[in-house]
Amino acid sequence: MKNKFLLLFSVLLIASMVLAACGGGQPAATEPPAQTEPPAVTEEPAATEPAATEPAATQPAGEPAGTLRIWADDTRAPILQDLADEVLAAYNLELVVELKSAIRDDFQVAAPLGEGPDIIVIAHDQAGTLVANGLLAPVDLGEKAADFAPRALEACTFDGVLYCLPYATENLAFFYNTDLVETPPTTWDEVVSIGEQLKSEGKVDYIMAVTGTTYDVYPLFTSFGGFIFGQDDQGNWNPEDLGVDSEGMIEGAAWLAENVANGNLPADWDWANNHALFETGKVPFIMAGPWALQRIRESGVPYAITNFPDGGVPFAGTQGFFINAQSENVLLAQAFLNEFIATEETMLKLYEVGQRPPAYLPALEQIEDPDIKAFAAAGENAVMMPAIPAMGAVWGSWNDAVVLARDAKDNPEAALQTAGENIRNLIANPLTGMVNVPGSYQAQAGCSGDWLPDCAATAMTQGEDGLWHSGPFELTAGDYEAKVALDGTWTTNYGVDGVADGDNYPFSLAADGTVEFTYDPATNLLEIVTQ
Repeated sequence: MKNKFLLLFSVLLIASMVLAACGGGQPAATEPPAQTEPPAVTEEPAATEPAATEPAATQPAGEPAGTLRIWADDTRAPILQDLADEVLAAYNLELVVELKSAIRDDFQVAAPLGEGPDIIVIAHDQAGTLVANGLLAPVDLGEKAADFAPRALEACTFDGVLYCLPYATENLAFFYNTDLVETPPTTWDEVVSIGEQLKSEGKVDYIMAVTGTTYDVYPLFTSFGGFIFGQDDQGNWNPEDLGVDSEGMIEGAAWLAENVANGNLPADWDWANNHALFETGKVPFIMAGPWALQRIRESGVPYAITNFPDGGVPFAGTQGFFINAQSENVLLAQAFLNEFIATEETMLKLYEVGQRPPAYLPALEQIEDPDIKAFAAAGENAVMMPAIPAMGAVWGSWNDAVVLARDAKDNPEAALQTAGENIRNLIANPLTGMVNVPGSYQAQAGCSGDWLPDCAATAMTQGEDGLWHSGPFELTAGDYEAKVALDGTWTTNYGVDGVADGDNYPFSLAADGTVEFTYDPATNLLEIVTQ
C-alpha cells in the first residue's frame, strides 16, 4: 500500500508541476509566509532520496518540488509539523503548518482570494457554510473509508458528499460515583430512586448535577424522544422540521423542572459549580464530556463512565481535515491525507494531545484507556451537531425556555412552544437586513432585556456614508459590553476587531451619560463613543 501511494504521489506531484507551469506562474497558495515557516522544512532532502520521487529535471537541486500548507490550532499543529521531514524525504514536498486560532473565519476571507491554505483542521459544524459557499473540496478515502467511524463520516457529509477526513469525535457520557452506586441506572426512574435513597441516607445533596440547559442535557431530552431538527432521506438536516417544542422535549423539560422543585436537582446549573458537586461526592451522577476528564481524575472521586439512561444520546462533534477547493494542490492534499494522516501512528499522536476518541477505528482499537472507550461507546449513536445556519437561531430561545421552566416562571409546554415560535420566526428571518448592537445596555435603551439581537429599539440605520449608526442612548454610569449582530439573530455576529463570533466590545461610563455606535460593514468594526 505504501508503494502504491508513493507512485500516486509522484504522478500527482509531476501533474501538479505541469499544471502550475501552464498557468504561467507559481500559485500564491504554495508560498509559505516567511514569518511562520517552521525550521524543520528548511532542511534539504537526504542524498539517498529514491530516484522515483525526484522532481522533474528542471527543478533546481535540493529545492522542494512543491508545498502543502495547513492551518491548525496549537494542539494539532506540532503533530502535523513533525511529519514535515518525512514528507520532504519521501516526496521532496515542503509541508508548512501555520498556527491559527480563528481558522474558519480567516479561511472564509482568504480562500476566495486564492490566499488560503491547502488544508484546514476544524470541527464539522463549522464546515456547513464553507461547503455551501463552494470553498471545500470533496474528499475520497477510497478503501480506507471502512476504517472510519460511520457517525464521523456522516458528520462530514453534505448532500451525500464527503468533505473531510475525520480524526476525532467528542460527546458527553454518563458518569457515576462508584463508591455510592454499585450498578449504574439504566432508566431515569432509577436515577431518581437511587438518588433519593442516597439523599435520605444523608450521603448526597442532590440526585444529579446539571451543567447546562441545552447541549449539556440533550441526552435527557432525546431519551424522552426529543430532537432539534429532523433529517431528510439523504441525512441532511431539515430546518423546517424543528423539534424544540416536540413532545419529548417538553417531557424532558418537565422532568428537570419537577426535580428542581422537589429539591432533587440544584437550581443553579453553573458548569463549574456542578462539576464540583460531583467531584466532592455531593451528587452520584453527572453528564460530562472528555474536556472535563482531567479535572474529574485529579479530584480523586471514584467514578465510572457508561451510556445514558433510557437510550438517551448526546450531541457529538467531529474534528477533521478539510481541503481547500480553491487550492491548486487538491490532488496532492488528498493523497497526503490518505497516506500520512489516515495512519495509526498519526491518529494515535493526535489522540495523545487531544484525548478524544479517534474516528479512525484501527487507532481506536489500540487505545487501552477505558474512559476513552466508554466515551466512544456512549457516542456510538450520537446526534452530530447540525452543521446548518439555522442552528444559530436555536440556542438563545431554547435556553430561555428551559430556564423559565426550571425556575417555575412558566410551564414547560408553554415555554417551549414559545421558543419554537421564536425560532421558526428567526429561521424564516423576517428581520433580514437588520443590523443591531445587542449588549448589556439594551434594557436601558428601551428593549425588554439585554443581549437581544432582534430588539427594534437598538436597531441601526444606514447613513449616506455607507456606515450604520444607532444612538445616542442614555445610560447610567457603569461597565457594559456589546457586539454587532446581523439579521436579528446570533447566526452572524462580530466582536472585537471585527472577528466573527469574537469577544464582546467593552465600554464604560464614569458618570451617567450617552453611548453611540457606528458599524462599518466593510471591515465589520464597531466604533463606540461615550459622553
